[in-house]
Amino acid sequence: MTDYYQTLGVPRTASEDDIKKAFRKLAMKHHPDRGGDEKKFKEINEAYDTLGDATKRQHYDNPQVRINVNGNPFHGGGGPFNFDTIFEMFGARMNPRGQQAPRNQRISIWISLETAVVGGPRTVSMHTQTGTQALEITIPPGINDNENVRYPGLGPGGQDLIVNYRVHGHPGWQRDGQDLYTERGVDFWQLILGHNLEITDLQGRVLSLAIPPRTRPGTMLRARGRGVVREGHTTGDLIVRLRAEMPGNIPEEIIAILEKHTNK
Repeated sequence: MTDYYQTLGVPRTASEDDIKKAFRKLAMKHHPDRGGDEKKFKEINEAYDTLGDATKRQHYDNPQVRINVNGNPFHGGGGPFNFDTIFEMFGARMNPRGQQAPRNQRISIWISLETAVVGGPRTVSMHTQTGTQALEITIPPGINDNENVRYPGLGPGGQDLIVNYRVHGHPGWQRDGQDLYTERGVDFWQLILGHNLEITDLQGRVLSLAIPPRTRPGTMLRARGRGVVREGHTTGDLIVRLRAEMPGNIPEEIIAILEKHTNK
């Protein structure tokens, strides 16, 4: 089994923040858009998907398989198994006449965070008995990582197609529910005097956020209703954390004024 801790380069005692920091550093280094190794990037995402979730991490650290009273090694709620349950485990069910209905066709695809937020058309390839088949599907806007979407009748032979969506991590953006988070560096003059900060979001929209005068480093700016839009859910917010940066050239007269003020 892959050692996810080794993949992220953290010890098993690593805190949630340590794991997140390690993921962000590796994601930026190996992101395909930055010329990184796509295979390595997928391994990093897979590791963070498990270790970055408290419940998944607990199961990973303490794998357990429950045995039912009949000695069958199935996970479950402890109740008796019947044939319908067993057929469903293998993607099939019985129709009223006792005949086995067609199995659902299941595939898993990786998409970017931008695609998960925006949605849209996508061509996927499936291997069938007659060869490779290309299908056009529509990704719902706001899809979550590891979420399944059923496309009735779109699979081979009229089967339902069930697509499991996996979402790549992003070096500059994080998603928490329907909210989107990012960080931007601004020089301390902009924090002191105020500034209009322009942000291009994951949908390509340019937003102007006002930084009030005397803003502290680490302040969060919130653009309400500019996060993830998903049918049936409350639209999220876009949140920008301000990181203070040293300006390149500071005039000597400014240094003199600051020194004078500091020495009072």
